[in-house]
Amino acid sequence: MQSSSLRQLSVLMATVFADMVGFTMVLPLLPFYATRCGASPSVVGLLVAAYAFAQFATAPFWGRASDRWGRRPMILFGLMASAMAYALFGLADALWLLFASRLVQGMGGGINGVVQAYVADAVEPEERAKALGWLTAATSAGVMIGPAMGSLATNLSREAPGFLAAALCILNVLSAWYWLPEPPRESVPAGAAPRRSLRSTFVDVLRHPTSPVPSLIWIYAFGMMAFMAMNGVLGLYLKDTFAVTEKNIGFFFAYVGGISLIMRAVMLGPAVRRFGEVGVTRLGALSLVVGLACIPLARHLPGLALVVLFVPVGTALLFPATTALVSRRSPRGETGQVLGVQQSFGSIARMVGPMWSGFVFQEAGPAYSFWLASVLMLGVSLLTWRQRRSQPEAAPSVVAQA
Repeated sequence: MQSSSLRQLSVLMATVFADMVGFTMVLPLLPFYATRCGASPSVVGLLVAAYAFAQFATAPFWGRASDRWGRRPMILFGLMASAMAYALFGLADALWLLFASRLVQGMGGGINGVVQAYVADAVEPEERAKALGWLTAATSAGVMIGPAMGSLATNLSREAPGFLAAALCILNVLSAWYWLPEPPRESVPAGAAPRRSLRSTFVDVLRHPTSPVPSLIWIYAFGMMAFMAMNGVLGLYLKDTFAVTEKNIGFFFAYVGGISLIMRAVMLGPAVRRFGEVGVTRLGALSLVVGLACIPLARHLPGLALVVLFVPVGTALLFPATTALVSRRSPRGETGQVLGVQQSFGSIARMVGPMWSGFVFQEAGPAYSFWLASVLMLGVSLLTWRQRRSQPEAAPSVVAQA
């Protein structure tokens, strides 16, 4: 990887690390704050889904805007929206304020596709899976540290986690303003077809689900749905089954984040070199099948710590490799837009997954939420086997080509 790319990537990693620390400071506390305001498990699922709804509505526009006006301005706008959301969380003493916080936070989270497009601009195609792995390793480090900080901050006051997360995000905006440069973008060849509309990109995914890029977007979306179905009820499951509280739940997330950090920073690159990006997606999907199915079978915390390892291993393999393949096969000049559409489909999954898992948790029992998520991941695993190991990048004019 070139030194200039490494410099840009290191600044971006620091940016997403700080942002994820703030994000995960408040996320594990959400079920506890919501139930204190009178929310049922189904409403907790809706709260988790509210973030994804706002992300779904904004992600494609962030991506298209970044193709036109630059990645850096959109990243800064998204970070500022996140700071506002965390401040709202700190002030929230009613369910409607918690919903408002999640919606604003989801708007800020719409820049995920822009961040991925930044990496696609700054890094050579053959290095993108590894670079995305490093980027998500930085987010995993935030996942490891943020929840513990949030739990500790509750000892100061109920408002402290939200306000501290907002302060960190404001510092993140300032640091990104000074040190995050605009990456060079791939030029569109003369005579290339005009850039397609967002509607056309969405329609391609729906009409041609088995074509190269749309099939990858569906793998990403259904994998995210299963993963977020687990996240939507995990706090409630730990509370009911193992008597975990808001004072110590952060340490569970720190453990999972540490495993994810090791996987993405150390193991992902060698795995891609050994098995290729398509092979890595297959391994990641299978690992999630096993992890989600076995979580309800654990009868004590050491057993849970063992089986839950399969979840961060699976996400560390599946999502970066899938995104790298999407960036490789996207039309020139539309990388941000296509990745934004991928994030939008992923946002629908983030919205639907917690909603149905919260309902199943309440009506059928905790174990069935995890088992249904595992069955969904089994379907995703079958989809990964339809991917060819060698696939050319998309032509400039279409995404859904054969």
